[in-house]
Amino acid sequence: MRATVRQAARATVQLVVSAAMTFGSYIFVTVLLITAILTATVVGAFMLPETVLLIRRIAGAKRQQAGGWTGRKIPEAYQPLTGTVRERLRTAVRDPGTLTDFRWMVAYYAYGTLPVLMLPLWPLGLVVDGVWCGLLRRRAVVLPLISRLADLDAHWSTVLLKPSPKAQLAVRVEELTQTRAGAIAAHEAELRRIERDLHDGTQARLVSLSMRIGLAKRAYDQDPAAARRMLDDAQTLAEEALTDLRHVVRAIHPPILTDRGLVGAVRALAASSALSVTVTVDGLTDGHDGPRAPAAVEAAAYFVVAESLTNAAKYSGADRADVHLARARTGLRVRVRDEGRGGADEAGGSGLLGMRRRVAALDGGVTLTSPVGGPTVIEVELPCVW
Repeated sequence: MRATVRQAARATVQLVVSAAMTFGSYIFVTVLLITAILTATVVGAFMLPETVLLIRRIAGAKRQQAGGWTGRKIPEAYQPLTGTVRERLRTAVRDPGTLTDFRWMVAYYAYGTLPVLMLPLWPLGLVVDGVWCGLLRRRAVVLPLISRLADLDAHWSTVLLKPSPKAQLAVRVEELTQTRAGAIAAHEAELRRIERDLHDGTQARLVSLSMRIGLAKRAYDQDPAAARRMLDDAQTLAEEALTDLRHVVRAIHPPILTDRGLVGAVRALAASSALSVTVTVDGLTDGHDGPRAPAAVEAAAYFVVAESLTNAAKYSGADRADVHLARARTGLRVRVRDEGRGGADEAGGSGLLGMRRRVAALDGGVTLTSPVGGPTVIEVELPCVW
């Protein structure tokens, strides 16, 4: 009986919150009527986007409440209301999420009265279930109905507030548009970096090499010793140019990934890092044994680890870091943690924005947790098929 009363009390709180939201929705009818009238007369058309935003907040609160009761989050899919008044008005009218929220609000005016049915159930349940459970040791009959009312309210809200496939498609298209723009920006930045490295490093050394060889040819007949020294310098410049080229190639796609796989490449990164790095692996193998993620996914994961360790060594003040690689059913997960000072900022030029763009280009996600005082944790999920 005690557990039944406790569950009924929890459902009562849920229904009381729903009743408060229903009362607020009834008051909101006045705002809707005023907006409809003014929009029809064109004079108050600017009020429509603001009203739609208010409806979104109300629907969002109901999604959160219903999701908290059922334990299943209700997704939302809205197009952003930005731009000029005309653009915002057009988006508010055409957004499928607006119709979904309006349909829910109309239905909520009806089923929002479910909490009223709870009022007679409490005194009746305390009497009937008190005798039925307390004396006869039977299962409660009346008080569980309060929980069923809360279940019904949450179920109907979930069905009505779930975004339509059209709304989800529109949001997905918007996400892909932003992802594509980020991928293009990251690609352009990478091309500029490669061009800068080739121009400032390799090209300058090759020009100097050509000059040294030319001078050595001129001095060969008259001063062989000087020509030999120039050729020695030319050989040194050639070796330095080759080293620069290797760095450029590694930045495009590290050869170690092809030779040793992601696990071996990350272990090599950890060994060469200025920090004491611990690498743990779950579901992955070294070298070519076992299934491997696609090359683009491995490259993105490698650069995430490399950038994270570089940032930790430069900015965090930590002396150790942990890297975790895990194979998931839907892709590859990477987690890098350091016990430094925290406070990492994407706008601070630490390469986090480029990392996010590189991962987003593969439809992945980056989660950064870096409170002041640490620790800093970077978690990346890269979808792929094994």
